[in-house]
Amino acid sequence: MRSLTRHLTMNVPARMDFVNITAEVERAVAESGVREGLCLVNAMHITASVFINDDEPGLHQDYKRWLEELAPFDSSPQRYQHNRTGEDNADAHHKRQIMGREVVVAITDGRLDFGPWEQIFYGEFDGRRPKRVMIKIIGE
Repeated sequence: MRSLTRHLTMNVPARMDFVNITAEVERAVAESGVREGLCLVNAMHITASVFINDDEPGLHQDYKRWLEELAPFDSSPQRYQHNRTGEDNADAHHKRQIMGREVVVAITDGRLDFGPWEQIFYGEFDGRRPKRVMIKIIGE
C-alpha cells in the first residue's frame, strides 16, 4: 500500500470565502503514484471547511448569503455564548458545521473519480490568518 500526506497553507484575506483547491489535490494524487485508492481532504481548523460542489460564482454567492442568514456574524457576546470567552467567531464555527469538515474522493486509474461538475473547495469562515488543509492519499 502507498500513502502520501501533504499540507496546504491557506491564508484567505476575507472573513468568508471559498477557494477551489482541486488542482492542488490532483497534483498530490499524481505525485502519490496511487492508481486505486482514496483521497481524504480535511480542513484542520474548526472555523474552516472542505466540501465538494460546482465551481459556479452564483452558487458561491448563494452559499455565502444562506450561511450568513443561518449564522450571522455578530462579534458581541449577546448573540453567541462562545463570544463571551473573548472570541468573536462563533458564527464561523456554526458555518463550518453546516459545510462539513472533510471530503473523501475515490481514486480510479490514478485520477480523482468525480461526478460531473464536482470540484473540491476550501471554505473559510474566519479568515485573515494562515490555516492548514491536509491531503491524505492511500491505495495501490
